[in-house]
Amino acid sequence: MKDKKLLFDRKCHVLYSKPCKKEIRAKIALHYPEAERETVWEQVQRQYVDFLSDWRTDLGGKKNFHNGVGGTYDCIAIMSYYTVCKAATSFREIEEMEENLILPTFRKLKFVDCNKPFWRKLMYKAFVRAKSGCDKWHDYEMSVAPYETDKPIYYEFTSCPAAEFAIRHGLTDIMPALCNVDYASMELLHARLVRTTTCVDGCRCDYTICGDQDPYVKEHPEYRDEAGFRRNK
Repeated sequence: MKDKKLLFDRKCHVLYSKPCKKEIRAKIALHYPEAERETVWEQVQRQYVDFLSDWRTDLGGKKNFHNGVGGTYDCIAIMSYYTVCKAATSFREIEEMEENLILPTFRKLKFVDCNKPFWRKLMYKAFVRAKSGCDKWHDYEMSVAPYETDKPIYYEFTSCPAAEFAIRHGLTDIMPALCNVDYASMELLHARLVRTTTCVDGCRCDYTICGDQDPYVKEHPEYRDEAGFRRNK
């Protein structure tokens, strides 16, 4: 089915991104014979429309940067794929799809080194700017701790639309695959994320960010919990 024929309210919702569509269709091609692929893709499209039919309408549409590639609506599209193709796909495949959407931008920033004060301060300012967008749309409720020289950056989300969506639709089992990309993205900036909880299974998603040479990293070793979340002690 052509994307333009999908019936949802485009004044408040957005279509999945082209890179996300490419990822989903590529995975369908891996798991289904050619004669079935268009049918399966249409099932994913219809599931996406169904998910949006009673989804919140206050997320800002195209104006909200969180709704871009790899953002909230791409997460919903991936969860649509997961719902339709659960028997064929895997946790690692979903994790890989989100990485393929998010990480290209961070790979372009390979010159950034969070161990250096200049880049750490610049990263902090980027998070403060992101908070202003969150305050405008009230999608991700975000708070950023004051900047302290030679200490890790800290911010947290106490509300996350993707987590809210997953909880509502019984899809929390796949959320670790979507959240773990936060770790991978920081690693491309010579940084490390230290996280102890998320909005899916707690009251907040915490982000403590430091350079990959910071002793703080060794003080909080990483592990994967039973659900598949990358976490720190």
